[in-house]
Amino acid sequence: MPLRILVALACGVALSLAFEPVAAPIVIPFAVAGFVLATRGLRARSAWVVGLAFGLGFELVLLFWMRTVGPDAWIGLSIWQSLYFSVLGIGSTLLQRHRLWPLWLPAAWVTTELWYSTWPFSGMPWGRLAFAVIDTPVADAMPWLGTVGVSFVLALSGSLLAWVVLARERTRLVAGGLLVAVVAGALVLPVAFAWEPTQEGEVTVAAVQGDVPGNGDDILYDYRQVTQNLVDVTTRLAQDVSAGTVKQPDFVVWPENSTAVDPFRDTRTNAQIEAASAAIKLPIMVGAIVDAGPTHVLNQGIVWDPVTGAGDRYTKHHPVVFGEYIPFRGQLDDLQIGRLTMVGRDMVAGTRTEPLRVAGIEVADSICFDVAYDDAIYAQVSRGAQLLTVQTSNATFIHTHQIDQQFAITRLRAIETGRWLVVASTNGVSGIISPDGTVVAQAAPRTQAALVETVGLDTALTPAVRMGAWPGRVCIALTAVGLLVTFLAGGVPYPRRRNRQQAEDGRAGSDAPVAASAANTAASEGRPA
Repeated sequence: MPLRILVALACGVALSLAFEPVAAPIVIPFAVAGFVLATRGLRARSAWVVGLAFGLGFELVLLFWMRTVGPDAWIGLSIWQSLYFSVLGIGSTLLQRHRLWPLWLPAAWVTTELWYSTWPFSGMPWGRLAFAVIDTPVADAMPWLGTVGVSFVLALSGSLLAWVVLARERTRLVAGGLLVAVVAGALVLPVAFAWEPTQEGEVTVAAVQGDVPGNGDDILYDYRQVTQNLVDVTTRLAQDVSAGTVKQPDFVVWPENSTAVDPFRDTRTNAQIEAASAAIKLPIMVGAIVDAGPTHVLNQGIVWDPVTGAGDRYTKHHPVVFGEYIPFRGQLDDLQIGRLTMVGRDMVAGTRTEPLRVAGIEVADSICFDVAYDDAIYAQVSRGAQLLTVQTSNATFIHTHQIDQQFAITRLRAIETGRWLVVASTNGVSGIISPDGTVVAQAAPRTQAALVETVGLDTALTPAVRMGAWPGRVCIALTAVGLLVTFLAGGVPYPRRRNRQQAEDGRAGSDAPVAASAANTAASEGRPA
């Protein structure tokens, strides 16, 4: 058992290396296979410990950037996320009692990803296998399979690798052949049948990065200067456009937390936005914190027109629990936990599924961590969005690799939806991304920049978007069916030939005491047995 725990811990650490900053996704099949083998043949009460060890090795390294919030936040979140893998460990050992376990296990892995990505409090989707495949041929499968489908294929490659290790000589060739087929399919088919966007028009967009004063990791350190920086960069852009050195954009994207105070209540902030909008003479997508009563706020992307003012809005769908809102506030406030008392008002989640209308263009917006969730992006794209934007702050994590992990996810969303994508960040990473994931323009962190690019527009839906949530539902159903079949089969569903042999061995064993008893009786009577 101690050896299994150490193996699981090491495999968890290895899986974290698939993501930024190491970005070595080749380790995924081996890490998953190690998890499968480490949990094989255990009792449920032991398997959860092995699963927990795997989760801790994975999450503590993957989420190391959370230490900037505080060691307690990093360790607490890592332990919480690891609990899902402890449950997966139990599921793994149970499902491996069935001969179809190489199929059930990938479904269970994806089900676990969906679980920790949605529950509780809208979950935390960091660490999904598909988020590690940027800059690999597997990324080309994103438009066809989506995040869920690619995660399934990656988990399947790991379970098949474990099957090859465990297979008897007579089935090893079949197992190896299936593994090769899955890997080859994941690498070759997306390249052979690459998704081709059907460009229906063009628009020129500017993404503005204004930087954050001070050390750069505190958006509230001088929040008024944050807004002023964006005004200054936008004004300089307007001057460059007037001088003819930069192409005239159709609209401008500012980042999340462009203003940390309500621009409708704070006259100074309102004037700053109006000044920038008047200078550029274009709509600006402003990231703003807006009051929603005395105890609640909204994190919004607001389309600010130079003539009509504030218009269409998108509200962040997935506020960060304990960072942007406090669940059970009534009970937790009484405990006077220092870090929680800093969150004075709770952020309310948005529900909008329609794209924003910006300069006549249908735009699917995401705010910060929203980009890691499937729901709002799929919904807006399926309802006619021609372009994707991401307004993000990330200032808290500017000195960590969180910004690289999020940017990788953002690039994958462009591939998955077949859309151009514009990212505006306060101080990094801002960029403009093509539908194949190529970064055509990028601003260096901790700099001021205005990225201006002409991008394509498209309304064609990739298969991934068309399928929506159904691949996830299928994986959940497969997991349920796998567990049900395993239990109905008594947990020992081996081939009938083996079952018959076990039955014969059992009968032979039950006859042995009878034979021994007869021999003893004969001996006591002085006659041959």
